[in-house]
Amino acid sequence: MELAEIRTYPLKSARGISRPSAQVLPWGLEGDRLWGVVDPLGELIWVGQHPRLLSVSAVETPEGGLHLSAEGMGEIKVPPATGDTIPMACSNLDRAVLAHADAHEWFTRLLGRPARLIWLEDPGRRTVTEEQGGLWDGPLLLVSRSSLQRLDDWISEGAMERQEHLPGPLDIARFRPNAVIDGAEPFAEDAWTSVRIGEVDFRVSVLCDRCAVTTWDPDTQRGGKEPLRTLARHRRWDGKTWFGIRLVPRNLGELRVGDEVRPG
Repeated sequence: MELAEIRTYPLKSARGISRPSAQVLPWGLEGDRLWGVVDPLGELIWVGQHPRLLSVSAVETPEGGLHLSAEGMGEIKVPPATGDTIPMACSNLDRAVLAHADAHEWFTRLLGRPARLIWLEDPGRRTVTEEQGGLWDGPLLLVSRSSLQRLDDWISEGAMERQEHLPGPLDIARFRPNAVIDGAEPFAEDAWTSVRIGEVDFRVSVLCDRCAVTTWDPDTQRGGKEPLRTLARHRRWDGKTWFGIRLVPRNLGELRVGDEVRPG
């Protein structure tokens, strides 16, 4: 088995970035989900409310700011966040730093509602559980290409049973993984308790339960029933649907595409 892809998401809910390598830090991959979009009360704005977030490309600048672009919006270069802090309406994060006012205006126009861009200057400040151990959505998220292929097969089988048009394969970006592996048996990752990727050892904390974000096409920003409809048929227990696993690092190091993956 090998590490086939590495992805980070500088801005939560925006497009991800494929990378040849990434540093593993105690809270996840370097530069992953340090920025977010909130309403004036500090509540995170998510894709289910505003799927246009999926159209946003966000790239960190060498200075520590953010370069943003989206169709119909033009581009904006956000300087490093050095402003006031805003209280956050999150159970495990009390405050975050406000970005430049131009970024607030840009996201307000994009979403058609008051919005603010925030930055988490110290990921270590966020209270995390032993199960999670990561930032925003938890620790590093791993998914398997073979598991996705099996899910695609199930979706096609269901479409044939319902005499519906056969859909194309799902984009793995729907699942917003940090690490994509190749060469495992479908859903073999469910049984792992630990895994070594290259030089970094991880503990498997939990399986990943999937929400409605996966039903939005990242390219068209259109919603649908899949994959949750099919996951509910084949991968539902404890009242949730499951795809992928969450990892907590036991040591620090660098992940590289092509690294060997050795489960424990």
